Amino acid sequence: MSSFKVQIFGAGALGSLFGALIQHAGFEVHFVARGKQLEALKKSLRVEGLRKMELKVDVSDKAVDADVTFVTVKAYDTEEAAKSLAKVDPGVVCSLQNGIGNEEILAEHLDNVVGGVTTYGANLKDFGVVVFAGEGVTYIGEFKGKGIEKVERVLKDSGINVEVVEDIKEKIWEKAVVNSVINPITAIFRVKNGEILRNEFLWEIAKKTAKESEEVAREVGYEINAVEAVKIVAEKTAENISSMLQDVMKGRKTEIDFINGVIVKEGEKRGLDVCYNSFLWRAVKAIEKVRG
Repeated sequence: MSSFKVQIFGAGALGSLFGALIQHAGFEVHFVARGKQLEALKKSLRVEGLRKMELKVDVSDKAVDADVTFVTVKAYDTEEAAKSLAKVDPGVVCSLQNGIGNEEILAEHLDNVVGGVTTYGANLKDFGVVVFAGEGVTYIGEFKGKGIEKVERVLKDSGINVEVVEDIKEKIWEKAVVNSVINPITAIFRVKNGEILRNEFLWEIAKKTAKESEEVAREVGYEINAVEAVKIVAEKTAENISSMLQDVMKGRKTEIDFINGVIVKEGEKRGLDVCYNSFLWRAVKAIEKVRG
């Protein structure tokens, strides 16, 4: 299908799913993983859910030269990923991560960076086994340098819905605003996404947080109808366990600093009231400390 070499830096749930879809379409793919996931992928990568496939994959714990590299690590690992990729020729690098500021970190170390955000749903059932939980849209936009057409081609040719947008930061903020509500509330109260709409007390917290996050986004330069956006996502993903709740349940570090943490920092800098975001941020940090 193509002489393009694609690299997936961070073979978690989303990285594994996208890597599998891209390899299945005929591209040469290298996965970068670590720990038990690395050991499992040396045997095979299995996809369940909306698509079913089992693939033999090329995997290691080191970055390699590539034409296109997708960065799918947790936000707190972006700096380390950027430094690893700077030691090789990763081609054009596209972030498909949660949180705000990943592209800026990558751009400090790399020449060609594309911003990205996706609404595809994936979760790891086990090491080496990913569930394709929901089809969505992947938005990409220029950030630094060139090469966005290569990223678009890889995604399109792999059957992944892709849309090139003029201002990718708007999409990144949009997702972060929704995540600033759904992720911490579900993580603190240990509930699925839909419970936010069913429980009037949680919905009250959700609305107050959404309005705060919306106000911060507006001051930064992005108009987002946060309450409506949260409602749509919570309805659509009612039975989903948010990534932050999954992290908390497994005793792992969360991405709260790159979601509510950024919103609190940007809000306080502008003299805005961010008390709900501040509480949710501190509550999740407290859970991390207790469980850590």
